[in-house]
Amino acid sequence: MSTGTQQTWVAAGPAGTVGWIHREGERFTVRLRADDDARGPFGSLDAAKGALHAALGPGADRPEFREH
Repeated sequence: MSTGTQQTWVAAGPAGTVGWIHREGERFTVRLRADDDARGPFGSLDAAKGALHAALGPGADRPEFREH
């Protein structure tokens, strides 16, 4: 497995960027704008997207994810 971020997705909501998903090898980590540390790792992009959305709190709209 290689090291370093291989891909990044930006999560954007109505108010702008709310977080990021980083892929490193076969794992995905999530970071919200307010986070000091990454959350995860998660085994799939879908799991990471779900975790980021859930971390936004109850009633939050699902953000749009764009590969960056």
